[in-house]
Amino acid sequence: MTKARLLRLSVVLVSIFMILLIIVYWDNVGTAHFYLHTSFSRPHSPGAIAAGEDWEALPDVDEFLTKLLSSSLKQNSSIPRKTEQLLVQGSNKPVVSNLEENVRGYDWSTHKDRNSLDQEKLQVERQRTLREFCANSSFTFPTKERSFDDIPNYELNHLIVDDRHGVIYCYVPKVACTNWKRVMIVLSESLLDQGVPYRNPLDIPREHVHNTSTHLTFNKFWRRYGKFSRHLMKIKLKKYTKFLFVRDPFVRLISAFRSKFELENEDFYRRFAIPMLKLYSNHTNLPTSVSEAFGAGLKVSFSDFIQYLLDPRTEKMTPFNEHWRQVYRLCHPCQIDYDFIGKLETLDEDAAYLLQLLKVDRLLRFPPSYRNRTASSWEENWFAKIPLAWRQQLYKLYEADFVLFGYPKPENLLKD
Repeated sequence: MTKARLLRLSVVLVSIFMILLIIVYWDNVGTAHFYLHTSFSRPHSPGAIAAGEDWEALPDVDEFLTKLLSSSLKQNSSIPRKTEQLLVQGSNKPVVSNLEENVRGYDWSTHKDRNSLDQEKLQVERQRTLREFCANSSFTFPTKERSFDDIPNYELNHLIVDDRHGVIYCYVPKVACTNWKRVMIVLSESLLDQGVPYRNPLDIPREHVHNTSTHLTFNKFWRRYGKFSRHLMKIKLKKYTKFLFVRDPFVRLISAFRSKFELENEDFYRRFAIPMLKLYSNHTNLPTSVSEAFGAGLKVSFSDFIQYLLDPRTEKMTPFNEHWRQVYRLCHPCQIDYDFIGKLETLDEDAAYLLQLLKVDRLLRFPPSYRNRTASSWEENWFAKIPLAWRQQLYKLYEADFVLFGYPKPENLLKD
């Protein structure tokens, strides 16, 4: 009897200690911040983002966490920002330190607001398409039926959280993600320049934009909040505004190939180009550096790249790199109910409308597009030398992205 009492007492003491530890450890980008921003409660339509929405009924543990966070809010809001933020020394002028940005440049021409798109109706249609196919049992693809709890922690690394404004962004490489990450840095004030948060997205050097320590992502929650992490994610998913941007899947592949294999990229040369050249072009004794390889005329062809994607050995060795991994694997659109679906094809209009919905359009503007953006009109030329059977297999590999996000099946590429 005494032993049982001692056991119960120890359990209670450990639980109290864990709660106190969470409160003490709560940081500036932690969940204590989210209670400040309930004005971004889950909207029922793109135009319904409004302040003053009451908390919905939550499970007991979520209700407990909400009360806990509310009680500690006053204490935590007075704590100064921790030095965890990355301090960056540099000028206040835009920095173009990456080869891709330097080659492609920005289109600084004036973009007049185009009102041809009814943005609210467009969002309703995009969300309707996504939800219908997620609910359609006859349309299947890997991971579709799993729940949010079934998603491994490491697969949540593309969900960036801004607790200051109540925003969650799932970034998709090759879909303006560098500039959207810059926007998220400005909003969250997660990066400082000479002690001051960045205000202009283009002032932020690219190397810091893609530094994983710069962003708070869902996969970091476990380290910070332990067993409460999934509950906290669900609260944020319920209350925050969630968005992503997508792109025609085949055009995205062309863009990935252009930036990673047509430009001198040391990392991608060693990790991917060397194996591709050996496996699909029968090259041996390849140079160890990309500059030597390019100088000798040794470059991965688009055909090599497609073979690599279709090769069953590729996924067995390691999951697709994020630059060509399917959007449904990066952002889990059937498990996460996105409030806004943007497309690169309508980037200027979509970005402007989203910043208005988030009520941050007076704080910043979305950066201009690249001058030399990969266009859908290029598809036929790029795929002209790719065998029909390969094209058909490739479509099956990316079919879920085509269907979920309303991109038409490229019939001209899939028939003789």
